[in-house]
Amino acid sequence: MSEVKVLTMAEMAAQGQEPEILFWVGCAGSFDERAQRITRDICKILNHVGIRFAVLGTEESCTGDPAKRAGNEFLFQMQAMVNIQVLNGYHIKKIVTGCPHCFNTIRNEYPGLGGNYQVIHHSQLIQQLIDEGKLKAEGGESFKGKRITFHDPCYLGRGNNIYEAPRKALEILDADLVEMKRCRSNGLCCGAGGAQMFKEPEKGNKDINVERMEDVLESKATVVAAACPFCMTMLRDGVKHIEKEQEIQVLDIAEITVRANGL
Repeated sequence: MSEVKVLTMAEMAAQGQEPEILFWVGCAGSFDERAQRITRDICKILNHVGIRFAVLGTEESCTGDPAKRAGNEFLFQMQAMVNIQVLNGYHIKKIVTGCPHCFNTIRNEYPGLGGNYQVIHHSQLIQQLIDEGKLKAEGGESFKGKRITFHDPCYLGRGNNIYEAPRKALEILDADLVEMKRCRSNGLCCGAGGAQMFKEPEKGNKDINVERMEDVLESKATVVAAACPFCMTMLRDGVKHIEKEQEIQVLDIAEITVRANGL
């Protein structure tokens, strides 16, 4: 596996340089083993196209999204203020995130606390690079004939109206793209948002991610494309629940892009 070269903001600042873009890794991308693979793939894409980027490393803290969604506004503001101080200290202008929750919080809630940045989700970055002809989906794994469906993350789709970017990244594959009956603005939550990820579900007759898996089965897709580490966890758990681990793969948009481009 090729080594991924990543500088921290502190290292870049010490060299008297500024990045074109800051990659906000997020808690899942830093600590969750499955999401770490997505983080590495986003870095591979940035390196491949020659974008000068950096990460905050140990200076990055949680955006405060779970605290806010769970109702702890005080903790959210504390976490946000610390991050804004660090970002403003480095004169950060543009941020790419691998997580719609980080994306939504920094984009929509940080401005009110003094943090104004241009924030894009990694699926938007990938779409941009495809439009510029820098990513072509050739020279790597072929997705020809594979049936792929995209699961819309709540904070990307309904929260920020981003539906086309992730689909554009899939359209350049020679694959059979199918939509689930509940998609786009009518998409179904994976069950993890609103800080639900960190607690047991309320009593009911079915877990949401199992319900979502039924939509996947109905679409007959063999690959479920995700664009959020929370969705990734819930969808993978759903696949395990229905015992279809051999038949259904859950891959992030970044992972699919890296495989298709042979990075």
